[in-house]
Amino acid sequence: MTASARKVTVLNQLGHDVLSSLRGVKVLDAGRDRAWERMQEADVLLTAPRSGWHGAPREKPPGWPGQLRWIHLASVGMDYFPRWLFDDVQVSCSRGVAAGPIADYVLSALLEQSLGLNARQVKNASDWGRESARVFSQPMAVLRNQRLGIVGYGAIGKAVAHRAKAFGMQVQALRRTQQLSPSHADDGTEYASSLQALLGSSDHVVLALPLTEASRHLLNADAFAHCKPGMHLVNVARGGLVKQEALRQALDSGLLAAATLDVTEPEPLPEKHWLYSHPKIRLTPHISWAAGDVQARIGSKFAENLQRYRNALPLLDLVDLSRGY
Repeated sequence: MTASARKVTVLNQLGHDVLSSLRGVKVLDAGRDRAWERMQEADVLLTAPRSGWHGAPREKPPGWPGQLRWIHLASVGMDYFPRWLFDDVQVSCSRGVAAGPIADYVLSALLEQSLGLNARQVKNASDWGRESARVFSQPMAVLRNQRLGIVGYGAIGKAVAHRAKAFGMQVQALRRTQQLSPSHADDGTEYASSLQALLGSSDHVVLALPLTEASRHLLNADAFAHCKPGMHLVNVARGGLVKQEALRQALDSGLLAAATLDVTEPEPLPEKHWLYSHPKIRLTPHISWAAGDVQARIGSKFAENLQRYRNALPLLDLVDLSRGY
């Protein structure tokens, strides 16, 4: 750090543990405070979707952004935040820090869909006899040679592909921008020509793309009509990517075998929502990212950018407003 490094005050909404290793920086604990009301207290805001932004005003608060010059998001997508948050400040994100845990979650869902171990558990001798006999008429599937489609091929998509290939799966991906050449990624993943082609040829499809105006309800009734019968859908991105009533129809008709959802629209779902009880749904409360050392990695990424900020260097992982992430 140079002798001329700027002094910085950080308004922190992620908790003390994330920034415990920082030195020489004033940190204000904001918890779930209305961060926009404290914009005159700090130069930098460290925040996350769950830090009270559901109650943010629709219009830009008077005087925004106040003293704030840089905002770092613990997430990647912009969809949880009001649009004005990105006005007149630099905004960076924690791109890639949760890719490993999310990919592990996806592979656990693929394995459960193929092996069905939860449904084959035994609790007595009668169960033992039934399940040991059933395995001959209804053998468990293996992932080898099954086809995995990944929509969105960023850090998460690539981490999923890496793990899936270790199980012998055939992997294809749909990128944000489609090109005729090359037909394969550097890691050997095949690029699908269209969403319809990917849906029609995949045994499992993983959604790993940001929610933008262009991608909202990407999987709707028309898209589901192209699915390979018996497909398994996994959504670890955003609930708004899927038209939920269209998903229900695809499941009830038997077109889809199952859906593993870590995200929904809205979050949390209201009481007695059909997604809680549908027999073909595996539902978790947006926790696929929360494993291993993610919190520490968020802190490390922020600390690296903080050093760059203090020395007036370009920040890493800046949010691209034109792309929406």
